[in-house]
Amino acid sequence: MHTYTLSEARNRHGEIFDRAATEPVLLTKQSRPSHVLLSATAYTKLIDKLTELEDAVWGQKATEVSKAEMVGTEVFTNALTKIANGEA
Repeated sequence: MHTYTLSEARNRHGEIFDRAATEPVLLTKQSRPSHVLLSATAYTKLIDKLTELEDAVWGQKATEVSKAEMVGTEVFTNALTKIANGEA
C-alpha cells in the first residue's frame, strides 16, 4: 500500500486517485494513519466479503444454539425462584 501525507494528497490528488483505482492508498496526518482510499469496486468487494463472513459466523452460532439442550418452563422457573430466594 502506497502512503501519502494529507498535504501530498491535496497537491497530487490526480496521481493518488489513479493509484487508488488499482490499490488501496494510505493517507497520513502527522505521521499517523488517517484515511484509506480505495476504488468503489474494491470497497464493494470488501463489504461483500465482510457480509459473507458475518453470515457464516451467525450461521455457525445458530447451528450451535439449535444443538443446545433446552430446559422446560418449569425447570427454568424453579431455577429463577431458587436464585431469587438466595438458594442457588
